[in-house]
Amino acid sequence: MSYRVYLPQDRTPTAMDRVLGRPGVIFGALAVLAVLPLVLLWLAWGIWGDAIRAFLSSQFWFSVLMMAISLLIIIHLCAACILAERKIAAFVQDRKGPNRVGFWGLLQPVADGLKFILKEESIPANVDKPIFLLAPGLAFAISLVTFAVIPWAGEIEWPWTHPAGVHPRVTTQVASLDIGVLYILALGSLSVYGVVLAGWSSNNKYSFYGGMRATAQMLSYEVPLGLAILIVLLTCGTLRLEVIVDQQAASGVWNILLHPLACLLLLAAAFAETNRAPFDVVECEQELIGGYHTEYSAMKLGLFYLAEYAHMIVASALIATLFFGGWAPLPVVSWLAGVDTWWAALIKFAVIWGKVGLFIGLYMLVRWTLPRFRFDQIMRLAWKGLVPMGMGLLAGAGVLVALGWERNVLACLALNAIVLGLSLYVAVRSPRPITGRQEDLPEVEVLPNQALTGR
Repeated sequence: MSYRVYLPQDRTPTAMDRVLGRPGVIFGALAVLAVLPLVLLWLAWGIWGDAIRAFLSSQFWFSVLMMAISLLIIIHLCAACILAERKIAAFVQDRKGPNRVGFWGLLQPVADGLKFILKEESIPANVDKPIFLLAPGLAFAISLVTFAVIPWAGEIEWPWTHPAGVHPRVTTQVASLDIGVLYILALGSLSVYGVVLAGWSSNNKYSFYGGMRATAQMLSYEVPLGLAILIVLLTCGTLRLEVIVDQQAASGVWNILLHPLACLLLLAAAFAETNRAPFDVVECEQELIGGYHTEYSAMKLGLFYLAEYAHMIVASALIATLFFGGWAPLPVVSWLAGVDTWWAALIKFAVIWGKVGLFIGLYMLVRWTLPRFRFDQIMRLAWKGLVPMGMGLLAGAGVLVALGWERNVLACLALNAIVLGLSLYVAVRSPRPITGRQEDLPEVEVLPNQALTGR
């Protein structure tokens, strides 16, 4: 039997295709978008210089400005993540990825956004409509508000305050809270509501299963996430994220050098909290069609995707803050620590966003590299793997604090080595067979060849 394969024919490029396909047009537009705000700022400085200086010297209004800048970056970075996701997937799978909409496919996020906005709106008849409509917005809003306590660039001391004999400083945090870490944990725990309410209100068994899986997974992985953060709090002795970053920057000893296992716990929990592969069982299409967002369409579905990317961005910023020095450019050295000039703040701001970009790339690379875990494997990894390791590290960190060795690199690494060695020993000595089959499933009955062929 022979098969005939019909390949799609490329359409004739239009004038718009030829214009947008030129790299000079795309990069020229990006350059204009980058230079135009600087030109407008220069003109405004010349006209309203005194008012702008007073605006920047006020902590309240500077926090409002930082909030606007951070939200602008996060929302636009979500669009960039759409392109990066596809390009990294294409690189891993040895294909080209999107390359038709604009040079190198750079306008693909714009096309995707227009598609979501203009797509037909569809709401099933028997859904719980108020909750069904609330869930996407709730998921997106919760993923955004946690950025407020991230110390983006330390403090800034403006040069025009020197002649007055005082040196007021403004912080680049939107909100400098004494309970900064608790604020992130409290709001992060609310992220499960958007997914659960979406699955429950859809009146669809696949969506409901996805929502229940999300509940179990997120609540389970919040335990190792909390344990990893508690280890950092014991080591640094504060709940303020800016103080944690300042300690790492001043000493040159990042927390990843003290507790690499705790960083691994936090990273694994961050993958699970954002429902990213290999922890994406709440929406796996092989079993649940699309999981909790099966019944969603148009921009409501787009909000779930944007919420996932926004959650990834904030989680990456938190990991960089707690374990990788935050805005500190390099470990071991204390460069830029204590430097509060405006140019130093720009460098710090670029450094922390560079670290965020690296972690986002890791998220995407892992998604297209590792296979999806089975649900019982995910639960077993959390409760029988990560939680015991986290409890052992937390108890050991408490002993180090009592001895005054909480910042001693050798003592902390020895603790991590002991916990890792004990975990491997228990895993090797476990009588549990290594199998890919779930234990509570019935035995498989193997039929003879005659029964299979009907002979």
